Amino acid sequence: MPAFLFEPARYPEQPGVYIMKNNDGRILYVGKSKCIRDRLRAYFNGADKRRRIPALTSEIAEIAVIVVNNEHESLILENNLIKIHKPPYNRALKKDNSGYAYLQLTEEPLPRLIAHYRDRRAVRDGAAGAPLPRDPGEASAARGELARAVAESAAAAQSRRTADRPPDAAPGEARAAERFGPFVSSRFREAVIAFVTEHYKLRTCVTLPKRACLEYHLGKCSGVCAGHISQEEYRETARAAARLLSSGGERLVGAMYRQMEEYAERLAFEKAEHMLRHIRILERTPERQIVDRETEGTQEAVFFGESAVCIAQLHDGMLHRLECVPWSRAEADCDRFLMERYRTLTRPDEIIASEIGDAKLLRAALRRRGQPAVRITVPRRGVKLDLLGLCRRNLEETQRSRA
Repeated sequence: MPAFLFEPARYPEQPGVYIMKNNDGRILYVGKSKCIRDRLRAYFNGADKRRRIPALTSEIAEIAVIVVNNEHESLILENNLIKIHKPPYNRALKKDNSGYAYLQLTEEPLPRLIAHYRDRRAVRDGAAGAPLPRDPGEASAARGELARAVAESAAAAQSRRTADRPPDAAPGEARAAERFGPFVSSRFREAVIAFVTEHYKLRTCVTLPKRACLEYHLGKCSGVCAGHISQEEYRETARAAARLLSSGGERLVGAMYRQMEEYAERLAFEKAEHMLRHIRILERTPERQIVDRETEGTQEAVFFGESAVCIAQLHDGMLHRLECVPWSRAEADCDRFLMERYRTLTRPDEIIASEIGDAKLLRAALRRRGQPAVRITVPRRGVKLDLLGLCRRNLEETQRSRA
C-alpha cells in the first residue's frame, strides 16, 4: 500500500476532530484540535516526537474530519468517539467511566448530587444507520444479538437503579434521575458539586445515618436523617438545586448571579455572600455545545445541499458519526432520498431534516410493522436547527477540500 499523502490545504483551519483510518476502514486514532490543519501537519513534518507516531502514520489510508463550533465541542466529541470506537492508538479515555461527566441527582427519595458518566456501550453495539441484514439466517442472528444487547442494557439499568436506591427504600420510591452537563473541566464540576451540595445542604452520605453527623454540625447538611427538616422540605431544596443546574453549563454562573441578587433583595446577605464566593471560583464557564445532550433514542440530522447531503447520526443525544453522500437536487427530491436511504438502513426514531416535501406521505412510507411512527422534524429554532447548521458547515468544508 502506498504511503498516505498529506495535503495540508485539504484540511480546515477550524476546531474539530480528526479520525485516522487504515486501508480497511478501521479507525486507528481519534484526536482533536483548535486548528485541525496545524495539528495534522505535526504528524507528518516530524514535529510530534511521540514514539508511536511513525507506526501510526505508516498505517493511515484516510483522515476524516468533523468540524465543530468551538473547542469545548471538540473535547467532548473526541471523548465520545474514543469510547465508542476504541481506536488502538488512543491510550486515554477508552474506559466508559472516564472523561467528561454529568452531574446527577440520584434516584432516591432523598437525592444526592453525584458525578455521572454516561454508558456508551449502546452506541457501540448498534444504532440507526446500520445496514439491514438481507439473509434470513443473518437476520435471525442479528435479532438474537439485539435481544441480548437489550437484555444486558436493561439489566445494567436496573443494576444502576438498585445501586442508587437506599437500602430502606421501597421499589416504587425512586424517581427519575436528573442530569446536568457535561462538564469538560473536572475542577469546575467538582466546584459546582461542592457549592450546590453545601448551599442547598444536600446529604453526601450513601446510607442515611440514624443521627446527624459532622456535616450537619458544620452547617453543610440539613440533618434530614435526624428529622431537623422534613423529607418534603429536603426534596424541595433538591428541586431548587435542580432548577439552578438546569440553566445549563454555559449559563450556570449567570443563574447564580440572579440567585445572589434575590438573596440580597431579601436581605439574606450571608447567603448572597456565600454564593458570590462560589461564583468567583466558577469564573470560567464552559462554552455552549450540541454534540452531547441528554435525549433518548436515535436521531439523524439531514442537511440537503445542491449536490450532496450531510447526515449526522446521534444516539441518546451523542453525535457518533457524520457523513456526506452525493445527491443531486436536480435529479431527486428530499423525500425520495430518505425513502431510499432507509430501505436498506435501520431507521432512526427521529429524522431532523433541513427540508421535507410531504411529511405525512414520508412518515407512511417509513412506517415499519410493530414499530412506532418515525418523528419527522423541520426545525426553525433551537438545538435541532443548530445540528443542521453543523451538518451544513461540514458539507461546505467537504466540498471545499475536494475542489
